[in-house]
Amino acid sequence: MPRIDPAAVLAQLDLEEKASLLSGSGFWHTRAVERLGIPSIMVADGPHGLRKQPGAGDHVGAGDSVPATCFPTAAALGSSFDVDLVRRVGEAIGQEARAQGVAVVLGPGINIKRTPLCGRNFEYLSEDPLVSGVLGAALVDGVQSQGVGTSLKHFAVNNQETDRLRVSAVVDERTLREIYLAGFEHVVRTARPWTVMCSYNRVNGVYASEDPWLLTTVLRDEWQFDGLVVSDWGAVDDPVAAVAAGLDLEMPSSHGGGPTRVTAAVGSGALDESVVDRAVERLLQLLDRVAPGTWAGDGFDEDGHHELARSVAAECAVLLTNDHGLLPLRDDLTRVAVVGEFARSPRFQGAGSSKVSPTRVDDALSALHGRLGEIVQIEFAPGFGVDDPEADEDALRTEAVELAAGADVVLVFLGLPPSFESEGFDRDRMDLPDEQIRLLEAVGGVTDRVVVVLANGGAVTTAPWQHHAGAILEGWLGGQAGGGAIVDVLVGDVDPSGRLAETIPVRLVDTPAFPTFPGRDSEVVYGEGVFVGYRYYDLVDRPVSFPFGHGLSYTTFEYSDLEVDVVNVVGDPDPSADWRGPARITASVRVTNTGERAGKDVVQLYVGAPDTPRPRTVRELRGFAKVALAPGESREVSFTLTERDLSQWSTRAHDWVLEPGRFAVSVGASSRDIRCTAVVTVEGPRPVLPLGRNSTLAEWLDHPVGRGTIEEALRSAPGGDMTPLLADPETLRMLGSFPLTRLVVMLGDAMGDRLVDRLLAEVTGGSE
Repeated sequence: MPRIDPAAVLAQLDLEEKASLLSGSGFWHTRAVERLGIPSIMVADGPHGLRKQPGAGDHVGAGDSVPATCFPTAAALGSSFDVDLVRRVGEAIGQEARAQGVAVVLGPGINIKRTPLCGRNFEYLSEDPLVSGVLGAALVDGVQSQGVGTSLKHFAVNNQETDRLRVSAVVDERTLREIYLAGFEHVVRTARPWTVMCSYNRVNGVYASEDPWLLTTVLRDEWQFDGLVVSDWGAVDDPVAAVAAGLDLEMPSSHGGGPTRVTAAVGSGALDESVVDRAVERLLQLLDRVAPGTWAGDGFDEDGHHELARSVAAECAVLLTNDHGLLPLRDDLTRVAVVGEFARSPRFQGAGSSKVSPTRVDDALSALHGRLGEIVQIEFAPGFGVDDPEADEDALRTEAVELAAGADVVLVFLGLPPSFESEGFDRDRMDLPDEQIRLLEAVGGVTDRVVVVLANGGAVTTAPWQHHAGAILEGWLGGQAGGGAIVDVLVGDVDPSGRLAETIPVRLVDTPAFPTFPGRDSEVVYGEGVFVGYRYYDLVDRPVSFPFGHGLSYTTFEYSDLEVDVVNVVGDPDPSADWRGPARITASVRVTNTGERAGKDVVQLYVGAPDTPRPRTVRELRGFAKVALAPGESREVSFTLTERDLSQWSTRAHDWVLEPGRFAVSVGASSRDIRCTAVVTVEGPRPVLPLGRNSTLAEWLDHPVGRGTIEEALRSAPGGDMTPLLADPETLRMLGSFPLTRLVVMLGDAMGDRLVDRLLAEVTGGSE
């Protein structure tokens, strides 16, 4: 495809042609203008593997798609905490997209896991915006390194499937900035995705597709996004309002409806043609960007990608428990019982628009036979049916118990059936299916050598049944090679190095969003604010089954020699980090493999501000690194924290604000397994927050200029000196919360007419 000069081509288009380009052609293609050589390009789903549909196709996944490598889903990738590995997955997906002539891969999805019940959580990376942002950027980097675009999604605050095309997420400004926008900001600023996909939902009452604050003020003006904004499929309610807000491409085709309305709006003067020009130029820029990479026929290394998928899945598996060293499986085993239909019929991906047609599928049962079959007797019982209402659960359970009774170890494969989680609907419970729990209880009644292997996209509760399991291995939805990868971990060929990117609570009712999810009357209130996931559990010290960041290894690691220094570096030497502000703190810690096996650990850096009076989490993840160590090997791991890493969003300043003071810098193996902590002091001027007509007396007194101004006004009040009000602590405490405008009314003429306006003019120079 030839390169395009956007400005030159734009000048030759008439209004109808411009408007036509702002809506797709069919489900998967942009519209062409043949007379000017403007081509149509193809986009395709692909968060964890390419889903290219031949022909007209459909968005919901009902139709077939061409074979492609199905990599572990995002729920698994998040647990890898491995930036380089995730980037390699992106590179492989980009290669397969290019081989199929796909110009843009619709992913990755980096929405926050506000609740474990979101039916699409398997497509999202974490409950933490740093993990989502860093790993999301790695995926974008990997795909786009192959000359194929990405579409960062779903922008923004898309955290449930219930009523997803209408629901309004009611979220305060601080929560938006610190939790739900932070991951997107990181990816946009550091990886520069070629497109961003807006979500279906409304944000504080405004459809994301029509929100100028979201699509223009934040995304383009603040974050300097220079790509194209595309709608999620069917997300546009009003195409004219969408274009005016900053949406560039409506998908899929609106069959002429959108372009007709846009053309009419320009004709009536309701929409300036320059706004249309701007959107068209962005589309032409995308066409120019993808031009060098959009050709089919290169092919890809199918075997190599399958092996990559296997190694990635192994890195994502999380060993939750391992009592009495049940894992790795001993060399002297003679009889292994394998129970659970998922061992034979693996559940390896989610349902909906991300569903891949895999090039092949490995199952754990076959992989076990291939790895141990010559020396170990392996017997299998399905134990339960998967989404099979006619399955005889009693008979299946009886067969499994008889098999388990005489085995050296029992591997029980459990998980969520496809009917339990998918795009399009949310879960109503966190538990495993009842028949699976009954099976595990029965097996646990005849042996205590039980290993549970889980296959699920959303987190499941373990508290009701984990006492029946000596070891629990969370495999997530591990992609087409997940069966072999699980066996690699079970037998010890691979050390388990996955760590939880989301908290596993004891009960669903313990989750912070439980009282408000999924809302009612097309509105959901994010009442928990910034206290999402571990931020909430750690703040209230609520028991959890497994904390954020948790994961065991077959070896052990020791942390020592934590050194933390406060520095002030003007101009961060890392260009990708300029937006975060100057470096403030450096931290280093020594990690040592104290066991007898090689292994990998995820070193996690948390920051807390113990003296901050405002509501603040106990600790927040501010860095992580995955390190591989041989037995006895040590390595120093270093982190740099910037001003942004130490700041909170201020709704008064509408900006990030750093409060000087003490900061606790901690390094650990989870949010609740803190190994080393150092408390340092960051010095500097206190932030000066703006005053306005609604500012309280306390806020005026806290302002470096406002205090003197208000004291002088009270001293020279027409009714006499009123500064004694400020000397009485009880009176000051009572009156401090009053906005000054109301206090003036209460005190009447004693404070003078139009006092607040005059004082504001003195403090602000005439403007609020």
